[in-house]
Amino acid sequence: MGPVVSDEAPEDPVLERRARVATWAERGQRVGYLVIAVAVIAFVAGFAAGFPEASVVVVIVSLIAACVVLPPAIIAGYAVKAAEREDREAGHTP
Repeated sequence: MGPVVSDEAPEDPVLERRARVATWAERGQRVGYLVIAVAVIAFVAGFAAGFPEASVVVVIVSLIAACVVLPPAIIAGYAVKAAEREDREAGHTP
């Protein structure tokens, strides 16, 4: 579950940017994990069919895509959560 982002536009530009980063991080994580699921499904299907070239290509491309998309999305998600936690601990209310 991602950070809580309200539908109202925050007046603070930092909060606006944080909300955009949180949205893109959540989308990136969804895409990254979906691509890993595609790789797993293609691997299992390829295993059952004797690893035809098409399944091998899908697995490799999916894993490369996941390696490109998922780490930055995870890092951005943790950064947003850390910033929100720091604001809460400092007594700032968004």
